[in-house]
Amino acid sequence: MCASCLGKPQPFAAEYYCRDCGTPFLNSFPLDEHGCCALCRSGQTGYDAAWSYGSFEGELRELIHLFKYEGVQTLARPLGKLMAVALPRTEVFDVVVPMPMHWLRRWRRGFNQAELLAREIARRAAAPVRRSVRRIKGTAPQAGLTHAKRRQNVAGAFRVSGAVEGLRVLLVDDVLTTGATASACARVLKAAGAERVAVLTVARADRRLNAAAYNFEAESDVTLFAAGGLENAGSRSIA
Repeated sequence: MCASCLGKPQPFAAEYYCRDCGTPFLNSFPLDEHGCCALCRSGQTGYDAAWSYGSFEGELRELIHLFKYEGVQTLARPLGKLMAVALPRTEVFDVVVPMPMHWLRRWRRGFNQAELLAREIARRAAAPVRRSVRRIKGTAPQAGLTHAKRRQNVAGAFRVSGAVEGLRVLLVDDVLTTGATASACARVLKAAGAERVAVLTVARADRRLNAAAYNFEAESDVTLFAAGGLENAGSRSIA
């Protein structure tokens, strides 16, 4: 991979976005006076903050697919550098936790891409990497599922396997779509006593893009409606 290709992905930009989860919006209508979206106001996100370098499209999407599906593990370092750009310098964490994979999926892929990214971020965040969460239930691919069905799909999928009480946790993954998987993982960490859980990814799905091309399930939260309801970020699972 040449330097020119690695330099093409651009950082995420949005005029309107949630203060906590970072979800972008077409306008300010879904946000309250504090800049929070409906999901965050209702506590459905599970995590305290979320940051991503760029939008899951174009060159960045291609790089992530090469890294994740084609096994180009050397991309962990340049992608980790992009993630470091998105991580606020004022944030301090006690531990970096990679999003766990079910053992069968990890065996088939041969590696956990989130763990490789977590190692890169840990060096920059001066915090150790810990496998503090296990994925105890195999789940169907998230791609193509509505937000509600994604939440159901990952319900009960995670279990804390290490001490996290009182710790500030940085949960690392490659892509954030609706946030259902990250939310489920963050909730078990919070239930185990974690003081704070933030999510950091290379990319996130931008629900503003091609809104009419995606199907969404009507839900009580205004977030999905206002954002356009992206529920399928790609032809392959990115869970």
